Amino acid sequence: MSGGKKQEKVLEKLAGVEFDTINKVLSFVVENAHAKFDESVDVSMVLGIDPLKGEQSVRGSVLLPHGTGKNVRVLVFAKGDHEEEAKKAGADYVGLDDLIEKVEKGWMDFDVSVSTPDLMGKVGKVARILGPRGLLPNKKVGTVTFDVGGIVKDLKKGRVSYKNDKGGLLHVPFGRVSFGVDKLAENLVALVKAVNSVKPSSSKGRFIKKISVSSSMGVGLEVNLSNIL
Repeated sequence: MSGGKKQEKVLEKLAGVEFDTINKVLSFVVENAHAKFDESVDVSMVLGIDPLKGEQSVRGSVLLPHGTGKNVRVLVFAKGDHEEEAKKAGADYVGLDDLIEKVEKGWMDFDVSVSTPDLMGKVGKVARILGPRGLLPNKKVGTVTFDVGGIVKDLKKGRVSYKNDKGGLLHVPFGRVSFGVDKLAENLVALVKAVNSVKPSSSKGRFIKKISVSSSMGVGLEVNLSNIL
């Protein structure tokens, strides 16, 4: 059966179904994932912010109880004791000048980068390359820190960062179809609560306006915020 016909079948199943709990929504997502690979399960949130106002930007990170199901490749800019600490914690790449030089030449074989605060001046040399790709170490998401061992372990366990886009939306993966409903639900609750806790003080009215979840190849289903909070 083609992808289009499978999608039509899923849409037919949606008719008349009331999704009044998180578990019902996630059960539908899991049961109707039809790709041949283990699909990612993602959440989209419409936020009550003005994305053009810098003070209303929403950014942070959260350690998901069950991780993301993805092997995260971590690069750490560090020297001396911090370099050794990062290696022991399981960082994939650790160094400074050598890594900066590789990045300047176009190397990007990592998913997240970490730096100790004292080295951010040097790391700034590649800010124009890493920044637009969301790969620059950032204090708000915990990746600029002297506790490199702690953050590397968290990133390997499944700490995810989030940031609103230009339209005031957040898109974050929070697991895979193979996790099953219970683990996905726990991850989703942790993520939504983390986002809700960083509501900008200048954002008025309802902060999280709409939440929908979907598998990477599936249809989006709305989740009632009150069922999470």
